[in-house]
Amino acid sequence: MTRWYADRTPERSARSVIAVALLALLLVAAMPVALLAAVIMMVLGHVVGGLVLFGGSVLAAALAVALAGMTGMHHLRKLLSRVGFVPLHPSQDADLAEPNGSDYADAVQLDRSEYTEVP
Repeated sequence: MTRWYADRTPERSARSVIAVALLALLLVAAMPVALLAAVIMMVLGHVVGGLVLFGGSVLAAALAVALAGMTGMHHLRKLLSRVGFVPLHPSQDADLAEPNGSDYADAVQLDRSEYTEVP
């Protein structure tokens, strides 16, 4: 196997992110079908069953979208930290130094003790 092909093959975590994203897309795409089935059930007299069917499909789709978003953001942060763009955790950026110079002549340099928080 060539190195180019090995670099283009997604690793295990990328495959899992793709799988979770596809599951979320399928569940969101199935919501209109679940709504139609719920309406048909309610017309036939099973009101509680129709509400449960539609509510369950909305809940499952929302959970899948949230899970896909969390795993995607985790995977993206892991990839970017490997390259060196962002730290893995926000507490790790305390080691980063602020730039000493400024392109503006009238800019005021503050040290950390002079920073104030806006409520």
